[in-house]
Amino acid sequence: MTGFLTSFLRNRKAAFGLAIVLLYLAVALLAPLIAGYDPLARVARPHQPPSWDHWLGTTRMGRDVFAQLVWGTRTSLMVGLVAGLIVTVNGTIIGITAAYFGGVVDEILNFMTNVVLVLPQLPLLLVLAAFLGQVSPWAIALIIGLTSWAWGARVTRAQALTLKTRDYIEASRMLGEPAWRMILVEMLPNLLSIICFNFIGSIIFTIITQATLEFLGLGSPLSLSWGTMLYNAQTSSAITVGAWWEIAAPCLAIVFIGVGLSMMNFGVDEISNPRLRTLGTIGKALKLQRALDRERLKEAGQ
Repeated sequence: MTGFLTSFLRNRKAAFGLAIVLLYLAVALLAPLIAGYDPLARVARPHQPPSWDHWLGTTRMGRDVFAQLVWGTRTSLMVGLVAGLIVTVNGTIIGITAAYFGGVVDEILNFMTNVVLVLPQLPLLLVLAAFLGQVSPWAIALIIGLTSWAWGARVTRAQALTLKTRDYIEASRMLGEPAWRMILVEMLPNLLSIICFNFIGSIIFTIITQATLEFLGLGSPLSLSWGTMLYNAQTSSAITVGAWWEIAAPCLAIVFIGVGLSMMNFGVDEISNPRLRTLGTIGKALKLQRALDRERLKEAGQ
C-alpha cells in the first residue's frame, strides 16, 4: 500500500491529475467562502457578461454564474464519488468472489455480469431516470452505481484468477487460512491498482452521465450542479442571445475534472503495467542519448 502511494506521487501524470482533483475538492469544501453570492438569488441584471463584480457573468434570472459553478462543483463531485464508490465496491466484491470460489458461484456471478454488460447502459439510465421522473442527485448516484459495476467486476475477476494460481496463495490455502483472510490479506492488496483504475474511471463516467441526464431535463430542478446549469442555459436560449459564458463555465469544469482524473488513471496504468514503465525509461534514455549526440556534434564542429 505504501509502495503504491509512493510510486503514485512520484509519477508526473498522476501527481498533476491529483493536483487538479484536489483543487476541485477544495472548491467544493470551501464553497460558502468562495462563492461570494447566493447561487439562487438574483444579484444583477439578466445575461450580464463577465465583469469584476461577476467573474463569469449572470444567467437569464440574474444569478451569478460563478457562485452556481462553485456550488455545482460540490454536487457533481459528490455524485461522482458516491457512485464511483458503489461501482467499485460492487465490482470488487463480485469479481473477487467469483474468481476465488469458482464453480457454481463463478457461473452465477459471471452470468449476472454478462447480463448487465450486454444492456445498453446510457439508454438504460435514460429509461430508469424517465420512469422515476425528475430525480435528485442522490438518486442519480444510486442508479449509476447499481447499473455500472459489470465492467469493473469482469476486470477484477480476470486479475483475481491469475492471482489465485500464485504459489503464495496455494501455500496459504494448504496452511488452512480462512477464505476471508485469503481474500482481504493475500489477494486484495495485489488488486489495488485495478481497484483504483476502476474507481477513477467510474467517477469520470458518473460526472459525464449525470450532466447528460440533467441536461436532458431528467434531473431535479431544485438541485444545483453542472448538468442543471447546462439545462437552464439551454432552456433560456443562452447561445442564441450571446450569453456564451453560461455554457462555457460548466463545460470547462467538466473538461478539466475529466483531464485531472484521466491523468490519474494514466499514472495508475503506468505504475501497474511494467511495459509502460519500461517504455518510459527507454524514452528518457533515448532523449539523453540524443542530447549527448548533439553535444558531441557541436564539439566536433568547433
